[in-house]
Amino acid sequence: MNHRRICPANAGLNTQAVRAGQVRSAEGEHNDPIHLTSSFVFESAAQAAARFSEAEPGNVYSRFTNPTVRTFEQRLAAMEGAEHAIATSSGMGAILSTCLGVLKTGDHVLAADSLFGSSISLSKNILGKFGISTDFVPVSDLSAWRAGLRPQTRILFAESPTNPLAQVADITALADIAHGAGALLVIDNCYCTPALQRPLSMGADLVVHSGTKYIDGQGRCVGGAVVTDDQKLRDAVHAIVRTGGTSLSPFNAWVFLNGLETLAVRMRAHSESGLALACWLEAQSGVNRVFYPGLESHPQYQLAARQQSAFGGIVAFELSGGRDAAFAFIDATQWLSITANFGDTKSTITHPTTTTHGRLKPQERQQAGIGEGLLRISVGLEDSDDIIAEMQRGFQAAASVAEPTR
Repeated sequence: MNHRRICPANAGLNTQAVRAGQVRSAEGEHNDPIHLTSSFVFESAAQAAARFSEAEPGNVYSRFTNPTVRTFEQRLAAMEGAEHAIATSSGMGAILSTCLGVLKTGDHVLAADSLFGSSISLSKNILGKFGISTDFVPVSDLSAWRAGLRPQTRILFAESPTNPLAQVADITALADIAHGAGALLVIDNCYCTPALQRPLSMGADLVVHSGTKYIDGQGRCVGGAVVTDDQKLRDAVHAIVRTGGTSLSPFNAWVFLNGLETLAVRMRAHSESGLALACWLEAQSGVNRVFYPGLESHPQYQLAARQQSAFGGIVAFELSGGRDAAFAFIDATQWLSITANFGDTKSTITHPTTTTHGRLKPQERQQAGIGEGLLRISVGLEDSDDIIAEMQRGFQAAASVAEPTR
């Protein structure tokens, strides 16, 4: 076979996005191939034994070794500026595999209170059953992070920016706090992707992704990944994926490979339209607040500008009319996709209180700042004027709601 490497050394992000990790076979394929096979054939019994014992590198079984998945891992790692990536069956699979790989009974996690709802549920309802405790602190309050540390703290975990309120964590400062306590910093980079932000370069130890979002970019497949520079951490997470089966399918890996090729281009376009929409929303009556890190009114605007190359495509805003106004707004739109996913080329709209954060208790939503009138827009690649026209239809409907829901 021709194992000629395709990507030049020290390539830029855009080159990595289309070239990194690819190894052409003897067939000379130009696009990345899909290796849709559950198992692999060995040349001899001795080779089979060596592969299974890991004395010899190579493919064994697609649950933990597959060429298409490996290419995706190598490409994502290159884009994050990392040595290693482990692909997983979903973004939550990435978080679970990280926790099971690093934590043990008696350990403590200190997490941001603005995590994605399923991440909070995982911490409270699943990890807690195994004697792993979690406390939650405001993501931007460094004094709260310091005060929340325990001798048993093993992980500090945050999203930055957060979904949906776009709160920004000081990643460098959190890394210093974590490392000073002998803990690890885990950052969910789903909002920005490596096209806009590289948390490892700011001191994070592990980065988790939901490939379902911007990495795919067209809402086709579910998957995730964990990225790290540390070989021991890579091995610990990979052991969970290998044995626990939180594996990414080769087909989904192939879809994500194609998504990575256009990731940087798409993220620039999402960010441009996201900023335009956020600025427009700030000028609208009936809006209590707009949540977007690219607005100068955002409390962590300067921090976001320092950590990110652009501000992303997630815009949230709070209507003064509460849930009734929010529902009327959503139902009045004509072509916005009413769905809880984000990161798609198609713009989406959702009501976080009753969808993404619906499983949380009311006091937990209140603590996280998720109100009844909150709407989240994932700004797609449609024309900005058309998106704003949809917003105008929504505002007209919301204005007809007489009394806010208490």
